[in-house]
Amino acid sequence: MPSPTVVRCVCLALLLHIGMHWQGSHACGQNKAENMTEPPAREITTTRPVPQGAQTLVPPATGDVFHFVIYGDRTGGSPEGLKFLRQAVADTNLIDPDLVMTVGDLIQGYNKRPQWLEQMEEYKEIMAKLNMSWYPVAGNHDIYWRGRGKAPEGHHESSYEEHFGPLWYSFEHKKNGFIVLYSDEGDPKTNKKGFHDIALQTMSDPQLAFLDESLKKLAGANQVFVFLHHPRWINRGGYANGNWDVVHKKLSAAGNVKAVFAGHIHQMRFDKPDDGIEYYTLATTGGHLPADIPDAGYLHHLNMVSVRASSFSVSSIPVGAVFDPKQFTPEFLAEVDLARSVRPVQTSDALAIATDGSCQGDVVLKIKNPAPSSVRGTLSFSAGSGAGWGTTLDHQHVEIESGQTYEANFRLKRFSGTSEISSLPRVVFTPELIGENVAVKLPRQSVPLKLKLGELPTDFFVDAVERALKVTGPESALEVRSNHIDLPDGPMTLEAWVKPKSHSGYSAIVAKTQSSEFSVFSDEGVPQFDIHLGGRYTSAKATEKLPTGQWTHVAGVFDGQRVMLFVAGKQVADVAAKGKRKQNDLSLFIGADPDKGNLPTRAFSGQIDEVRLSKEAIYDEAFTPERRLTASADSVLMLNLDKRVGPFAIDRSDTKAVGLMGEKSELVPLEK
Repeated sequence: MPSPTVVRCVCLALLLHIGMHWQGSHACGQNKAENMTEPPAREITTTRPVPQGAQTLVPPATGDVFHFVIYGDRTGGSPEGLKFLRQAVADTNLIDPDLVMTVGDLIQGYNKRPQWLEQMEEYKEIMAKLNMSWYPVAGNHDIYWRGRGKAPEGHHESSYEEHFGPLWYSFEHKKNGFIVLYSDEGDPKTNKKGFHDIALQTMSDPQLAFLDESLKKLAGANQVFVFLHHPRWINRGGYANGNWDVVHKKLSAAGNVKAVFAGHIHQMRFDKPDDGIEYYTLATTGGHLPADIPDAGYLHHLNMVSVRASSFSVSSIPVGAVFDPKQFTPEFLAEVDLARSVRPVQTSDALAIATDGSCQGDVVLKIKNPAPSSVRGTLSFSAGSGAGWGTTLDHQHVEIESGQTYEANFRLKRFSGTSEISSLPRVVFTPELIGENVAVKLPRQSVPLKLKLGELPTDFFVDAVERALKVTGPESALEVRSNHIDLPDGPMTLEAWVKPKSHSGYSAIVAKTQSSEFSVFSDEGVPQFDIHLGGRYTSAKATEKLPTGQWTHVAGVFDGQRVMLFVAGKQVADVAAKGKRKQNDLSLFIGADPDKGNLPTRAFSGQIDEVRLSKEAIYDEAFTPERRLTASADSVLMLNLDKRVGPFAIDRSDTKAVGLMGEKSELVPLEK
């Protein structure tokens, strides 16, 4: 099923519009019926007592209303465009208009009769699945003959009329007129046809006589709609100096012609009303798109026209954007939820990255499908923000049957001396659930590969330049995985140096929360230490904001009886509390807070340095903070944030944890 090219809610709004063409400006029904000659509708009734001055509702407008759909060009691209036509037919059957019109270029054409007949049968077989009548318009692809030798008289005109119908015709439906014109007559004397030659852009006297007769016959119609392939009114290129001005004068003189529809240019276009006639050009319904810019009218779509006695409206619906609400059964939704859990999992060991940035090894990924239907997708490698990677994984297409597990094996290598790795390399998986009648595109997954820190030389930190973590958003936060932190229940201290850039909202300085664990937050610049004890959070909160643009030491302490907050070495909050700390498996984020999915959120704005987590209550009275912290036997995490290896910031405690840099993390030189 083709992907929708615009936001689905917009499309649904368009579909709601199909049910009732409402001219009023208030949802409560302040509009008056647009056609006062129509019979009055029934009154709106209620069993509720209506107080004086209560809002009243006006019944909806009555009278005949119907809808018709228009398809754009199908040709000029690859045969794969037929899938868009098939989807358009399915969409149209759900909308259920009275009829379907086209604007020409139904088949690829530009060939001899045997190939023409084959393409005609293919097109008509697809259109035969419509639940309503459809009406053809002849385009250049449908008519022009190409081959060795002399073209037959009229090219494919006789074949077209034999299998599709008249080249020009008209009919009436529910007091409204429809006129189909033929814009590829060419020159009958020379048998030449073309849309670039000015001499071939006129409509013949017989066709103009037909137009006069049709307009006369439809003089009593409420509204008349005209269809042709070439938008001759554009008046440029080969269309210039044709006789569209003659056609337009006839349409204008009729008085009830309201709109003209064409195709050919493969881009949506609307020309301002001329003498009250609106001119619409459709893009494609399976044809070649010269660009993929839906918002600029380059898209596969169908036009929906809603017609009332004295008005009409036109809306464009992208192919594939119409859904059957009956498909969203509990069983289907449950299947989609199962399919969303289909995710690559690395079963091989983490690859070690050396201090020179080199890394190599074999990677094994497994993807299990628990859904009742198949899941297919593409696996590809993404180096993230680090260059120099080489891999044997290159757009691997996979299809996993229900209950089966797919295994992907590939090699990963990185040479020394290449640019710095800012984030973990990833495998990207684009899954799709293949149901019985529908294919559901699932969210794109970006799965980081497992890397670990190799052995560090003893002199690794000798030449380290003092740096700090610069946080500008969630992707620049630093992550320490939960299995790297061994903090027992009981007394603890969480501290860091911070340099806020601004005070805005509720942001995390260091956090490991979600109704559990601990954090240091900034609430509009005011710091607070939170710890989840005995089933609830206890907060020690300051009263003054941290200064912006300068470094301040902040420490949260729990000694088993009290929760305390120290700012610049001074105790600013002290709250009695005790109980067991509720723990979780979420990461500790520096510069952000983990959400339920362990993704960083509520990011800090500024710089953070010297982050230390200890399994003791270090402070219980005023002190002078050390600008450079060191690890002790009670430290479970000590990040000076001075040096990194690839995507890892180095932990100086005995825990030997690593801080995983985000895709936009920066360690910037420390300003004295």
